[in-house]
Amino acid sequence: QVQLVESGGGLVQAGGSLRLSCAASGRTFGNYAMGWFRQAPGKERECVAAISWGGGRRYLADSVKGRFTISRDNAKNTVYLQMNSLKPEDTAVYYCAADPVYRGNTGEYAYWGQGAQVTVSS
Repeated sequence: QVQLVESGGGLVQAGGSLRLSCAASGRTFGNYAMGWFRQAPGKERECVAAISWGGGRRYLADSVKGRFTISRDNAKNTVYLQMNSLKPEDTAVYYCAADPVYRGNTGEYAYWGQGAQVTVSS
């Protein structure tokens, strides 16, 4: 069992930055691939970014390439999503997810956090 807790969400103006963190506890964090997803009101959940356990494989959605970066610190059991040049359309609840297998942008992750709200004002 893996427990995931997101932090770092909030309200920011367009063009600003936020860094989301996802702290994991339970099983060995370094054995898990991680993903960041978001869901805006009335829209389907989408994968924003994913990273393999060692960081060698990464995925970024086209909508965030050049603006968002995913990284992880296995010593701290934490995965990060650095979000720069934020746009109002980035407004959503952001979830982190974990799975023993690298899932990329599929939604087939075994463990999910509770989510963090990110609101970008225009």
